[in-house]
Amino acid sequence: MCGVAGLIGPPQQTSTLMRPMLDVITHRGPDDSGEFIGADFAFGMRRLSIIDIEGGHQPMWTADGRFAIVFNGEIYNFRELREELQAQGCHFTTRSDTEVLLQLIAHHGFDDAATALSRLRGMFGVSIVDLEQHRMLIARDQFGIKPMYIAIEENGSRIKAFASEIKSILVDPDFPRAVHWPALLNYLSFQYNPLENTFFDGVRKLPPGHFIDIDLQQRTFTRHEYFRYEFDHIENDDVEVARARIRKVLEDSVAHHVISDVPVGAFLSGGIDSAITVTLVQEQRRSAGAAPVQTFTIGFDEVSELAEAREVAEALGTDHHEILVSPDEYLSVLPAIAWAFDEPVADPSAVALYFLARAAREHVTVVLSGEGADELFGGYRIYREPIDLDRLRSLPAGLGSRAARAASRISRSFPGRNYLRRVATPLRERFIGNAYIFRPDEVRRLLRADSGADHIVPADELARQRPGFVHLPESRQMQLIDLEYWLRGDILAKADRMTMAHSLELRVPYLDIEVARVSAGLSDALKYQDGTTKWILRRAFRGRVPATTEVRDKLGFPTPLKLWLARDPDSVMAPIRRSRFIEENLDTDYIEDLLAQHVNGETDASRRIFVLLMLALWHEAFFPDR
Repeated sequence: MCGVAGLIGPPQQTSTLMRPMLDVITHRGPDDSGEFIGADFAFGMRRLSIIDIEGGHQPMWTADGRFAIVFNGEIYNFRELREELQAQGCHFTTRSDTEVLLQLIAHHGFDDAATALSRLRGMFGVSIVDLEQHRMLIARDQFGIKPMYIAIEENGSRIKAFASEIKSILVDPDFPRAVHWPALLNYLSFQYNPLENTFFDGVRKLPPGHFIDIDLQQRTFTRHEYFRYEFDHIENDDVEVARARIRKVLEDSVAHHVISDVPVGAFLSGGIDSAITVTLVQEQRRSAGAAPVQTFTIGFDEVSELAEAREVAEALGTDHHEILVSPDEYLSVLPAIAWAFDEPVADPSAVALYFLARAAREHVTVVLSGEGADELFGGYRIYREPIDLDRLRSLPAGLGSRAARAASRISRSFPGRNYLRRVATPLRERFIGNAYIFRPDEVRRLLRADSGADHIVPADELARQRPGFVHLPESRQMQLIDLEYWLRGDILAKADRMTMAHSLELRVPYLDIEVARVSAGLSDALKYQDGTTKWILRRAFRGRVPATTEVRDKLGFPTPLKLWLARDPDSVMAPIRRSRFIEENLDTDYIEDLLAQHVNGETDASRRIFVLLMLALWHEAFFPDR
């Protein structure tokens, strides 16, 4: 695991910046560093040594000196790929997955890079240069587990720099720090920025499953997509066949994800996803005669999953660790978290993950976690909503739709009103992903200046990008919205930043390309049964995880922010109240009204206040003089 960075341009522009760009991301790789200053580019890396500790130094070069690589991530099928490449005449001098990736791309050439990248099982943000053709390839893994940012000139056709974190790009004193206002507008509704453009004008995210091919002499680039998650048209409805396939592919994925030359542990929340992961790790370690896997969970005095996680740990016999966090500790690390994220992300569970990673790093260098299971196997309860709504929609002669429209016109509350209103509301209007904070009318009230626009509508965006999206069942539209927005914008962003802040590598066996292929062929009937979600995933491991865990609703390191905000509002509100950015751009009277309503018990405004809190702390971290 590493942090990478690079610049496009001559040595007089790049040589003085390369080292500071790497130093600012030392947390991503405290074990080693390396850089190369070329005639028309420079790049480098900070390394967290995981595989082939002695031989994996970067930049790494092919024997002929034509190709070089800086690489952040892990390739889990590197041993199989290595054997294939050796059979085709390639020679290796290290045991590292970095060299396998380098040789794979060199073997295929940049013109066939999509084929090479499609072979990879792993997580990566990578840059490879071809000195002979004066070309650079920058690629990101299929789901966006690892980050990659690129700095683009104003006309959008020429590239300036790239990095694993935005703060590396901001090292350049000539790079203008300006807020990209559409990102702010969308953040207020989503609790993260769903756009390709970041909060910083001129800096973009390279989308997952994409690579760019750069002409180093002209600094121009072309963008290519090599992967897109699609549902399989040949669905599997056979329960036993599906159970067997899921067991086999997850056993194989976990076996690949525990490959390491350093200690490996696992996060354990007490829910089904992490329980399955830990079960498989523990079974494999027991078969190999190894010590029990170390597991880690976190809780607070007011709310926790410690008991649920402890139940799983005791049943499986893991070496279990529990971390307890106080309100003062929670609030004290928020500035560090804002700095780690680069862009504001207001997911309260990210703070729990920060403490969890810090504690785990004292014992292990790698942890496995359960991210991605909900999006691939249908784990969120909201995915069941279309099934319930269809019961009313299917009433004869449109009775259900007429009742829903009538309910939407009634102002007073009555039992079932919200249900009826949702029947009458199109998916595009009622679902933007797993978080909806400030709605458009609230955003307009919150902002001092009229932005003239609302947040993006994910369903509309995907309808434009994906032929056939609008014809999918609503539950599958929801899954794709979450895969394209919520997963990459919130879940994986916090997973990467909160662990790498402590030089801890997090691996996600569910987001393996082979697991994704199996999930794509599952029918909705296998995902949602008996009033639950992820039904077939739960059934696949019946008898191997504790029975109470199999039926338990989704868990995920909850935080008692609602209680803390009501108990000590001044401590939470202090950064908001001192923020010049908030004062100049947002209606502070409206914010104070929200707080008063929360303290008085009239509404739960904790998530909205937290969005504003992380925005204030982000601006304070990256614009300290403004």
